[in-house]
Amino acid sequence: MLRGETIVVTGVTGQIAFPMAAYLAEHNEVFGVARFSAPGSIERASAAGIRPVVCDLSSGDFTGVPSAPSYVVHLAVSQVPGLDYDEALRTNAEGTGLLLQHCRESKAAIVLSTHSVYKPHPDPMHTFVETDPLGDPNPSHAPTYGVSKLGQEAVARTCARLFDLPITIARMNASYGDNGGLPVIHLRSIAEGRPVVTRWDPCPYQPIHEDDINAQVEGLLAAATVPATIMNWAGDEIVTAQQWTAHLGELLGVTPDLQVVETPGTLRGSVADISRRLAAAGPCTVPWREGLARAVESYRSGSG
Repeated sequence: MLRGETIVVTGVTGQIAFPMAAYLAEHNEVFGVARFSAPGSIERASAAGIRPVVCDLSSGDFTGVPSAPSYVVHLAVSQVPGLDYDEALRTNAEGTGLLLQHCRESKAAIVLSTHSVYKPHPDPMHTFVETDPLGDPNPSHAPTYGVSKLGQEAVARTCARLFDLPITIARMNASYGDNGGLPVIHLRSIAEGRPVVTRWDPCPYQPIHEDDINAQVEGLLAAATVPATIMNWAGDEIVTAQQWTAHLGELLGVTPDLQVVETPGTLRGSVADISRRLAAAGPCTVPWREGLARAVESYRSGSG
C-alpha cells in the first residue's frame, strides 16, 4: 500500500474515483479534484479524509492543485449525450494534457481510458489485446465518448515523452462496487421493477470490484513508463450481462425482465486480455458473485 505520498486524484466525485481516493487517503495526503457541482459533494470528500480542490480541468486553472505531487491518478471524464465533439475533446483530451503539464514533476501517473476505444469486433467473445485495432464504438448514450478518449490517449502518450513522465494508460472494463457501476445499475433496475437493457446476447464483460481497483493502483503506478504503458484494466472472470442479471434476480428473489436491444456499431462484447495487468498488480480477490452479493446488501441497507 502507498504510504506517506501526496496524490492527486481527479474526478473524485465519480463512481471509481471517490472510493479510490478515500482508500488512498487512509495513509496518504490526497487532493481530490472535481467540479463539485452536486450539493454536499465537498463535505462528503472532506469527511473521507480527502482534500477537495474545485477545478475545471479544461480551463487550465489549477489553483490549489499541487504542481509536484508524488503521483497523479486521472479519472475525471466527460461522458454526455449529444454531438458536441469540440467540448468532449476539450475536456477529455486537452484537459488531460493541461493536468499532466501542471503535474509534470510527479513520479508517475495513471490516465484512465476505456475498453470502448477498441474497434468493434463481430465476435462478442473476442479477446481484445492492447495492440488490437482501435475505433469509435459510438455508444448511443454518449456519441462523442470513444473519439474523445482516443484523443485523450494520444495526448497522454505525448505528455509522457514531452515531460519524461512515466504514465500508465489503463483501459477500464466494467468497474463496479457500492458506489455504482454497470452491474449495480442493473441491480437497481431489477429491484425497482424496471427492465435491464443490454446491447447483445451474449454480452460479456470482465467486471472488476472497486476493492480490487483500489488495491491495484500501486502496481499500475509502478508499471508506468516512458513511452506510456498501455494496459487493459479488467477483472479476472468473464461474465455476461445475462448471467449477472439472472444471479441478481436470485439474490433479490425476483425474475428480472432482461431486454436485448441490438445496437449496430458498438462493441458486442468486452473481453480483455489481462496479462499486463496481472504482471503489474496480481490477481483480483473479489469474485463476481461475492461482489454482487455485497452490492445487494449495500443496496438493501440504503448505503449503495
